[in-house]
Amino acid sequence: MDRREFLKKLFTYTATAGTTLLLGGAEKLFSRDTNARGLQPDLVAVKGGEAEDMFDAGMKALGGMGSFVKKGQTVAVKPNIGWDVSPELGANTNPKLVGRIVKRCYEAGAKKVIVFDHTCNYWKNTYKSSAIEYYAKQEKAQMAPAHLEGYYQNVTVPDGKELKQAKVHEAILSSDVFINVPVLKDHGSARLTSSMKNLMGIVWDRGYWHRNDLHQCIADFAACRKPDLNVVDAYRVMLGNGPRGVSASDVTLMKTQIISRDMVAADTAAAKVFGVEPSGIEYIRIAAARKLGEMDLNKLNIERITL
Repeated sequence: MDRREFLKKLFTYTATAGTTLLLGGAEKLFSRDTNARGLQPDLVAVKGGEAEDMFDAGMKALGGMGSFVKKGQTVAVKPNIGWDVSPELGANTNPKLVGRIVKRCYEAGAKKVIVFDHTCNYWKNTYKSSAIEYYAKQEKAQMAPAHLEGYYQNVTVPDGKELKQAKVHEAILSSDVFINVPVLKDHGSARLTSSMKNLMGIVWDRGYWHRNDLHQCIADFAACRKPDLNVVDAYRVMLGNGPRGVSASDVTLMKTQIISRDMVAADTAAAKVFGVEPSGIEYIRIAAARKLGEMDLNKLNIERITL
C-alpha cells in the first residue's frame, strides 16, 4: 500500500459514525461521541488543520491534557530541535505545536514545563532558528540547555541487548510527566525518525548508538523511559535528505498528527503515513517483539479526526 492509498483510507469519512479509520487494511470504527461502549482511543490521527489546532482536537479525544498532567507537576517536553534551520525545512518539530503543548500543560495545572533537546548543531542557534524557543517562552516554558555532560545521569537500560546503560538528561529524570514530540521525517541511517528515534535527544552519547547497531539501541532504550504521551508532528514531512534536510523541495505539506501513549503504535502509524512498511523499520519490529508497544494497529481503538 503506497502513502496516497494509505492516507485515503486513514481519513475515509463515514458521516453516520463520525469517525471511520482504516489502518493496515482493516476498518476501525470508533468515536467517543457515538461509541456506546465508551472506549478510550489508543491512538488518535488528525488531519487537515494547523498543528496547534490538530493537537487540541486530538487531545480532546484523549480526555484533555488533564488526563496526563496534574496540578503541581513538572513536565518535560522533548521536541526535535536538532538542526539550525528554519521551520520550512521540516527538520525540527513545528514550533507552534510545541507552544500549544506548553500552554495546555500549564492550563492543566503544571508547576513547571521544561523544553529541551540535545541538539546536533549548536544549541543556542537551533533553539532560535527553529522558532521553538520563541513559542515555548511565549507560553512561559523554561528552555533547558543539554550541551554539557554534567546535565546527564547514568541509568541502566532494562534488558538491553546492545545498549546496557545510558546517560539521560536530568530534565527527564526529574520530571513527573514526559511528553515526546518528534517530527516525522526521513533519516539516512534509521530510515525514519519518529517517537522512538526522537529519544536519542535525551541521552548524552548518541555516537555509541550509531557505532553499535543503531536499530537495536533505539529499541533497547524504548524500555528505559517511556513517554507518557507521544505527539508525532507530520505537518511538514521531509521525505528525503534527512535528518537535516537540504531544501524545501524535500518537504511535503501533510498537515497530519498522530497522538498516542504507545510509541510503537505511533511509529507504526507514522511509517504508514510516510509511505513505508513498518515491518521494514527494524527498530519498530524489535520493540514490538519485546512487547514494548503494539505494532498490530488492528488491535487498537483508533479515532480519526478531520478538521
